[in-house]
Amino acid sequence: MSMNNQKTWIVVAGLAVVVAGVAFLSNDFPPGSDQASGTIVPAERYRGAQISGDDVQLGDEGVALLMQTDVFELMIKDPEFRQLVSDPAFMVLAQNPQALAAMAQAPQAFAAMATHPQAFAAMATHPQAFAAMASDPQAFAALAANAQAFSADGMSAEGFAAQVFNADAFAAMAANPQAFAAMASQPQAFAAMARYPQAFAAMARYPQAFAAMASNPQAFAAFAKDVQAFSAAASDPQSFAAMASAPQAFQAMAKDANAFNALAASPQAFAAMANNAQAFSALASDAKAFAAMANNPQAFAAMANNPQAFAAMASNPQAFAAMALNAKAFSAQGFAAQAFSADAFAAMASNPQAFAAMANNPQAFAAMARYPQAFAAMARYPQAFAAMASNPQAFAAFANDVQAFSAAASDPQSFAAMASAPQAFQALAHDANAFNALAANPQAFAAMASNADAFSAMASDANAFAAMANSPQAFAAMANNPQAFAAMANNPQAFAAMAHNPQAFSALALNAQAFAAMASNAQAFAAFANDAKAFSAMASSPQAFAAMANNPQAFAAMANNPQAFAAMANNPQAFTALANQPAFMALATNASFSAMLSNPGFAKAMSQQ
Repeated sequence: MSMNNQKTWIVVAGLAVVVAGVAFLSNDFPPGSDQASGTIVPAERYRGAQISGDDVQLGDEGVALLMQTDVFELMIKDPEFRQLVSDPAFMVLAQNPQALAAMAQAPQAFAAMATHPQAFAAMATHPQAFAAMASDPQAFAALAANAQAFSADGMSAEGFAAQVFNADAFAAMAANPQAFAAMASQPQAFAAMARYPQAFAAMARYPQAFAAMASNPQAFAAFAKDVQAFSAAASDPQSFAAMASAPQAFQAMAKDANAFNALAASPQAFAAMANNAQAFSALASDAKAFAAMANNPQAFAAMANNPQAFAAMASNPQAFAAMALNAKAFSAQGFAAQAFSADAFAAMASNPQAFAAMANNPQAFAAMARYPQAFAAMARYPQAFAAMASNPQAFAAFANDVQAFSAAASDPQSFAAMASAPQAFQALAHDANAFNALAANPQAFAAMASNADAFSAMASDANAFAAMANSPQAFAAMANNPQAFAAMANNPQAFAAMAHNPQAFSALALNAQAFAAMASNAQAFAAFANDAKAFSAMASSPQAFAAMANNPQAFAAMANNPQAFAAMANNPQAFTALANQPAFMALATNASFSAMLSNPGFAKAMSQQ
């Protein structure tokens, strides 16, 4: 065979193979269902048959990949997802995946917060401060509802205390203790009076008329819209059944131009009484208490002259009640500025039983407050402290010779007063820091001996003493805040009131940033506090505040974009439902999620469902 013939046959053979292969593929591929057993078929991804290459913009490879995932295929068919992403405001929220992921930890709380964007922005800016306040939802709600009572300029804790602990206000309380005790017994009524002090001061100048109004406040509610009608009725009280019991008092009030002007300036006082009818009726039904209050126009004048101070008190009825019953103690000059230490109140709130035990023995507390480091050293060894407190005179000599105390504690069996707790005394003797604290303040031994009865009484109450002695943090707090606790020790009644209500007073003195934020958005917080469902969802969700505190930059950025909150506020149920779905969070936290929402390919995929 010639060379040319060989080449020809090779070409023909090659063509035959190609033709056979094409025929095979066209007839048998892909295999039919009867030939597919044992094969593995990839999971279907979203392909969008109608989407052209131009739909997914160039450079969006991440978007294209994201739209080919199982989670995308799942979520694109979810009606709640479709509802949420159809809201233009969601685009703003999606640009902050960190915050979005954090919100998923407490979706109901954030959805509730979103209905009050101004308040939300303030909380997002100061998450730690609001987290501390939210630990006491009732106090937080009261403060939020009375945000205008706080300075919009921002203030220190001491500044706030100075505002609340107004010298004139406390002088008035101290001078009219029965009047303010009566008010404190009905906090809702007091809060109403504190909001409109001038109007109630005018009423209080005519006690019988005031009693008639307080007994039947709903009968006077209509006058909130027509004060002239009140004046006309009071001029002829027999024509108005609710005034008939005190005609002379009402007639006198009608002729008092100053009283009428005060009522005309605050007609809401009538509505406030009607809205708190039960509280005012209860106040009026206690004749003695009401007389103590209504017959003290100075008390109402004080409220009118110090509206911010009394409004702040009204926001914390527990604290006000404690202060009203101990007004003289709290009015001591300089006490507020010294005693209101944020750290001191935090310590009291964290160790309420310990400080309550101290408050029950003011003389012993005063001694401990003078030498806090020394007593902190003793408290680290409760059994030794108990032995010393039970028999303080036996230890008095050590005030002049601390080395002798160390020697005796090293061999406690040789000193009778130490024999009951030998191991505790030996441990104390070997504690260099404790010994140095005692050596620096040996007068602590003498202070115990000088107040032997008080310390013995404290030690004899085993439960109370254990609560105190087993709380070294309490003594450490005293040592770190000596001025604050010394001021409290000089006012035992005030200290007792604070020690038994530490959380209430903490709400007053702590979180200056939060107060400033609330004051700057007073109306927003008042609305938020009055929205019981939303406020409860937020205040009872520590996860929400933890999420904000752990992502401060993300939430600070959101605070400048109210639209981000709108997406949740407009679709609370969808957001809450989706936040609990791992598929949604996997999609939403993807780096390409935000870009995907604005991509034409995503829009076309949405339209095809």
